[in-house]
Amino acid sequence: MDRHTATPASESMQTGTTQLPPHAARPGEPGHDADGPTFSITQLAEEFDVTTRAIRFYEDKDLLHPAREGQTRVYSTRDRARLQLIQRGKRVGFTLSEIREIIDLYDLRDGLTKQLEHARGKYVAQIEKLEAQRKDIDESISLLRHGINFVDGELANRTDTTRQTGSHQNGASHTNQAAQA
Repeated sequence: MDRHTATPASESMQTGTTQLPPHAARPGEPGHDADGPTFSITQLAEEFDVTTRAIRFYEDKDLLHPAREGQTRVYSTRDRARLQLIQRGKRVGFTLSEIREIIDLYDLRDGLTKQLEHARGKYVAQIEKLEAQRKDIDESISLLRHGINFVDGELANRTDTTRQTGSHQNGASHTNQAAQA
């Protein structure tokens, strides 16, 4: 597959591919460094559907490390990959500190073994946490459905009682009118 074929961030997050977006600088173009294409903060914000403020926040939290050209932040393919991992981690409920633990292990240069083992443990723990949350949510939904059924029954009883009271009152007023005539 062509390395320069554009793939939206959401699709590449799902498939695990790391193809370059169309706005990435190519070799020989301005914005391409020795390590590959570079990206502006606006380009990454648009690609990943996040605000530039969020990207700067990740930088403040030491998750992203853009180079600087004057006042301009210049993001590498490594920063782009880290942003993609941050988005994936957030989507499945990891905290930023947990995400940092996982992605910082890429820097160990141990063939990714430690990173993979650590990530696997985190994933298993997160699945257990999410399954517990799903159970709690299912129980809450069930309680709410029972509450709706109770309220619907009460409303139906009150509507029936109102109709019966109204028909008795109407019958009584017809009797009074007939007696007066």
